[in-house]
Amino acid sequence: MPHHNPTDQELIALLTGATTIAMVGASSNPDKASYGIMQKLQKAGYRVIPVNPRETEILGERSYASLADIPERIDIVDVFRRPEDTPSIAENAVKIGAKALWLQTGISNEDAAARASAGGLTVVMDACIGATHSLLRVPAKHKV
Repeated sequence: MPHHNPTDQELIALLTGATTIAMVGASSNPDKASYGIMQKLQKAGYRVIPVNPRETEILGERSYASLADIPERIDIVDVFRRPEDTPSIAENAVKIGAKALWLQTGISNEDAAARASAGGLTVVMDACIGATHSLLRVPAKHKV
């Protein structure tokens, strides 16, 4: 059975409840989509932790080589990687206890969706988290 993304109400609940997002495939290159989305999510009040073994820091946040290296709880694993890379990312998202696996626009993988769903994660595929946040008018988080 093919994967179906959550309803708008489920997405609003996910984005409202989340505080920390790990961005797999984040880049320090301002021309890359991940850079702009990371910036947008930071401005919306999320803690965004970059995951890229070739980066040390992106937009003021330390970059980690893998999800397993992040020393804190992650709510959403947002993925900017090729579809064939996503099944192992899904498995790692389950291992670290994330609540959701979010594959960005243009990225779909039924195997990754099945693995993440089997691990209890909410799965979103082929959708931009930044655009979804804006379209659904999710309120910005207020820093305490």
